[in-house]
Amino acid sequence: MVSTTKIKSVDFYRKIPRDLTEASLSGAGLSVVAAFSMIFLFGMELNNYVAVSTSTSVIFQSKLLLIGIAFVSARRWRQHFPALSCEFASVDVSDVLGTNRLNITKTIRKFSIDHNLKPTGSEFQSGTLSRVLKHDDEVDEEYGEGSVSLNAQNFDRIAHQYPILVVNFFAPWCLWSNRLKPSWEKAAKIMRERYDPEMDGRILLGKVDCTEEGELCRRNHIQGYPSIRIFRKGSDIRDDHGHHDHESYYGDRDTETLVTTMESLVAPISLESRKLALEDKSDDAKRPAPLTGGCRVEGFVRVKKVPGNLVISARSGAHSFDASQMNMSHVISHLSFGKKISARVMSDMKRVLPYIGGSHDRLNGQAYTTHRGDSNTNVTIEHYLQIVKTEVMTRSYKIVEEYEYTAHSSLVQSLAIPAAKFHFELSPMQVLITENPKSFWHFITNVCAIIGGVFTVAGIVDSILHNTLRLVKKVELGKNF
Repeated sequence: MVSTTKIKSVDFYRKIPRDLTEASLSGAGLSVVAAFSMIFLFGMELNNYVAVSTSTSVIFQSKLLLIGIAFVSARRWRQHFPALSCEFASVDVSDVLGTNRLNITKTIRKFSIDHNLKPTGSEFQSGTLSRVLKHDDEVDEEYGEGSVSLNAQNFDRIAHQYPILVVNFFAPWCLWSNRLKPSWEKAAKIMRERYDPEMDGRILLGKVDCTEEGELCRRNHIQGYPSIRIFRKGSDIRDDHGHHDHESYYGDRDTETLVTTMESLVAPISLESRKLALEDKSDDAKRPAPLTGGCRVEGFVRVKKVPGNLVISARSGAHSFDASQMNMSHVISHLSFGKKISARVMSDMKRVLPYIGGSHDRLNGQAYTTHRGDSNTNVTIEHYLQIVKTEVMTRSYKIVEEYEYTAHSSLVQSLAIPAAKFHFELSPMQVLITENPKSFWHFITNVCAIIGGVFTVAGIVDSILHNTLRLVKKVELGKNF
């Protein structure tokens, strides 16, 4: 019994008999206000506890120029060039350290597109155009004219007349066209002697001067000179509206090789049946020509973390290009740097920092067009990209890397072959964003402080108010006496 009494003596919360307490209207009002205040402050504290808190710091990337194996990849870009043929579209990369990679094909895919930017078929297989093509060593000045001159008036008629029509689209000012001309005329003359156009009629070699027949060359999507096309009469039966599905010849250009190639084209066709040119076995020298004059380029490349250039242009080691006729208008569907960020990771990053991710694909959906005219010839479209690396450390201590960039674009006229250039430069500064975790025990302490503080303050106010009212009543009673 004694021990129980001693324990009760340390009770901080001694009870007052209910009969000795008195309820008041002011106390009731303060109780309601105190209760709502506790609920409001508790909600604010809970929201603050749930909200993500981050700290941002800017650090110097000391390893940026020291580690040669550190790479950043321009990841999965997709661009549409309505007026650049996939036949010559080339992706080149260079940087200030001397790296110079031309016509990257391993990680690049190309698709022919129409004027609505829609693919017209499967992936375009461009092969390699950089090897040295063989030409005749000695030029015979008396080679004569063996090929037939074609123009817009007779082209379709002759194309429907012969099962095989091989056409050399050339430009008189072109070095490669002039080197091809002797062997082409000699090969045409040999084929006319072996397969007389009137008596045999299985094959005919022709030529088109693109400086005089510009519209005809554009209709056949000729952008480099010389371009050798193989037309098959049978193709207009199985293709739409008589459009000729044709092949491009990329083989050697000496007389012997040209004659051998023409012989292989004629071989499958019997003399009695000249209505349909059968498909021959494909080889590296003959590949399907682009169906349209536009190209969609997509893929990724790896570059060093130093200033550099990504250039998309027409390139060939055995063709010439008329710079005034090149149009590098393009639409950027996607362009980003760094590893591809999944939707789940991006969602987690958005939770940490809502505004992040708005600049990692800033050029997406942008169109840059030029129209044919005197003031819009030889136009190169240049994009200047300033890239900043951002690292995000989430609550789970998983680091997410993202490369955001700003872009400025301009049109430049020059005498060189027009191109689409992307000049990129990585900033030596890096943004580090860290999510600051909050202690649950700190949250509980604040909740207790809110409840105790509001209760105490309300008690003090109630006491002051109650004593004030009592004093007022005593004063009134004194006046009545």
